[in-house]
Amino acid sequence: MLRHAKSDWSDSSLKDVDRPLNARGQKSVPAIGRFMADNRLFPDLILCSTAQRTRETLAGIMPFLPREGEVRLLRALYDQSEDSYIPQIRKQGGTAHTLLVIGHNPATEETAHELFGSGPADLKADMEAKYPSGGLCVLDFDLEDWSKLIPETGQLIHFVKPRNLMSS
Repeated sequence: MLRHAKSDWSDSSLKDVDRPLNARGQKSVPAIGRFMADNRLFPDLILCSTAQRTRETLAGIMPFLPREGEVRLLRALYDQSEDSYIPQIRKQGGTAHTLLVIGHNPATEETAHELFGSGPADLKADMEAKYPSGGLCVLDFDLEDWSKLIPETGQLIHFVKPRNLMSS
């Protein structure tokens, strides 16, 4: 679960869906991509909201990922950004071994919390304290098909924030 990087609010004439990343967001995205590559977090399938800021986040991590993965831009991830993404994951995930969802809050954070079942207490506490723009939550599941995804069954492997990645 990847929340889009920091977005730009400076142009009030833009529709929310059209807001781009700000300079800080653009700078943080390569750090996220590098973390993914260093930890061999290579998605077979990426589900990404159609909003400008999520597409820019996707574009920024792509240079760090192998080219074999499939990308699906889904308006539903933008439209349902106030709700859980579990229904979209079940519907769209298929049999992908590794799935990445790039979305918005509160849905990204809410979904990560709903899926958490076990994992290091310090990572869980960090995720509960704040799920910032560019935050990446990595959960592991024992399932063959995403349509069978059940809340509270994910094992939390990583939770990283851009500012921590950029200071290391």
